[in-house]
Amino acid sequence: MAQEKFKREAVVLDTSLFVNPAVRESFGRTPTEALESFLSLALQVPTLEFYMPPSIFEELLNFIEPEKISGDLLIVLNQKPPKKYELSCPAFLLYELIEDIRERVNKGLRVAEKAVRGVTRIGEEEVIKDLRRKYREALREGIIDSKEDVDLILLARELDAMLITADQGIIKWAEKLGIKWLLPSKFKEYLLSSIKRDHLLAEHLKQ
Repeated sequence: MAQEKFKREAVVLDTSLFVNPAVRESFGRTPTEALESFLSLALQVPTLEFYMPPSIFEELLNFIEPEKISGDLLIVLNQKPPKKYELSCPAFLLYELIEDIRERVNKGLRVAEKAVRGVTRIGEEEVIKDLRRKYREALREGIIDSKEDVDLILLARELDAMLITADQGIIKWAEKLGIKWLLPSKFKEYLLSSIKRDHLLAEHLKQ
């Protein structure tokens, strides 16, 4: 009876929580350690349900050692694809996406032109290396550029979930759609606070 009074909230996880060295350090040194640490905490939070699109889950499996992960993985981490044919998004997002892509293509063109002019001043290899870095920054940083990114955003929108990601492109579009988000560096603190809250709630319901 007490369990029925728990309000369950959905959380959608990106692989960056476990595979990005800059953000997973609070959970573990390796992707496998980080995932196992997350599972041990997640089991203590009855009010949170954790989701990951199958495309993201498959991506995660490329970074971990499955034989070292406890059997709780499939119990805690629900795989759910977004309802791609049922969800709708505001039309203005399509206009903004097209405008964003146009600006990035133009920026990439300017980067390429500058690199060509620099060939006579510095070595060819240095020009190519610098061109690749700047071109990638111009076209890929701060944008959703994969089906996996779209899966995360759509699933979080469908479930009205908290989205955990360090990807600035995903964060940018999550904000446009009014999706709650949290940086992975803050996620362990969020889990520990949720565990404390749930324990206090459970004690209160026993009284």
